[in-house]
Amino acid sequence: MNKPIKKLYYSIGEVSEITGLKQYVLRYWETEFSSLSPSKNRAGNRVYREKDIKVIQYIKHLLYDKKFTIEGAKQKLKQVKLEEMEITDEESYEINEASAIQDKDLPKLLSEVKKGLQEILGILDD
Repeated sequence: MNKPIKKLYYSIGEVSEITGLKQYVLRYWETEFSSLSPSKNRAGNRVYREKDIKVIQYIKHLLYDKKFTIEGAKQKLKQVKLEEMEITDEESYEINEASAIQDKDLPKLLSEVKKGLQEILGILDD
């Protein structure tokens, strides 16, 4: 998968696609995390900047990969300012890619895990 083209502003649909999160999740997170507050254009639509996308990816990393609760993630974000997160564009993209298992890939992934476990059981039985 290619990296998204860098733009000055992104729509909520584009951010949803980039991060692998549903739009309603992004809107909910805005109510929970004060550090996530995208601007709105004249039509009232949300417009996200790179900074907003980095915050979203960091929140996603805390919640999905590190298994923080919403409250725990809020506290962590208070401790770490965006400039101090030291997550480069490359790292934030990798975090997104690592944590975005698509539903269509899940059966194949589970099948591979099952096969690997069966191989381990075979080795242990010998």
